[in-house]
Amino acid sequence: MRLILLFILSIIGSLGAQPYSLPDLSYAYDAYGVIDSKTMEIHHSKHHQGYVNKLNKAVQKEGLEKNSLIELMLYASYRSTAVRNNAGGHYNHTLFWELLNPSKVKSTDEQVLKTRKSKLYNEIINEFGSLEKLKAELNKAAATRFGSGWAWLVVTPQKKLAVTSSPNQDNPIMDVSEVRGIPILGIDVWEHAYYLKYQNKRGDYLGAIWSILDWSVVADKYNAAVKDPLLQTIEKEHWPELMHFHKVLAQTFHPVEKNDFEPLRERSSELFAKSILLKTSDVPAPLMSPEILGALTRLEKQCGSIDKCIRKNAKNKTVLKKIVMIHDTFHEIQGMCHDKK
Repeated sequence: MRLILLFILSIIGSLGAQPYSLPDLSYAYDAYGVIDSKTMEIHHSKHHQGYVNKLNKAVQKEGLEKNSLIELMLYASYRSTAVRNNAGGHYNHTLFWELLNPSKVKSTDEQVLKTRKSKLYNEIINEFGSLEKLKAELNKAAATRFGSGWAWLVVTPQKKLAVTSSPNQDNPIMDVSEVRGIPILGIDVWEHAYYLKYQNKRGDYLGAIWSILDWSVVADKYNAAVKDPLLQTIEKEHWPELMHFHKVLAQTFHPVEKNDFEPLRERSSELFAKSILLKTSDVPAPLMSPEILGALTRLEKQCGSIDKCIRKNAKNKTVLKKIVMIHDTFHEIQGMCHDKK
């Protein structure tokens, strides 16, 4: 009887287990100075907790509990919106909290980096000229990110440093990012990160955040990133031409769904050109198959056909039939990529 009870309790416990949880902060909400206590509390206990809750719900609903957080993000283009947004939200904020240190050593950031056992400082000098120039690049990326998003310092698959930004909760690990790699520094520019204290003055927030950003943590993350096999995975499976084609297709197909054919008529030649670039691109080795090559050839022919008929001023009914075929072929290619992943 006791064994049966223990078994039942273990089942109940496993059903209630959550794959992801909210990390604790290293300091009290009121310790961060340049970020006020109320912002820290809401940001951590409401926004980040919300991403965690929604991510747990999404992975359980979609049967993805056994996938790591990295796996969920790595193939973001194949994930649902709920998984993509909330996996990114959880990862991005976890990194952000780790970087913030209101009691960091009272030395210049250059001194911190120089005394750290890391090649990061030399790489910064080689790539950007100085640490201050790197900060300026990151501030520019953050300030010019329209709407909500993040600015990043990334270690690329070539083990170089790069500055980029991403919308919403996307990040450079995701296959939707134009600049791929492992982020070692991230700056949150969603308004909830700064609005209570800085209102619409994002620049003031960006100027202040450096006073609590711990470069010793960034250096440690750089050391880990250059050794991480994830860089090799990103390099092997990165297929930018597929992403570029998808971008133009989305911007022309979705208006057609609303009976707006103008974007497609204006950009059919661009869509055709992107299909040629996609067909002649180097298909990542893990994704290569005769079926994908055949679908790429078919996609190019379909894009050439729709461009030709649009230049001959074909009727919308004819154009609609052809763009639906292109859409279906593209998603067939995506599906084959997903099956291999």
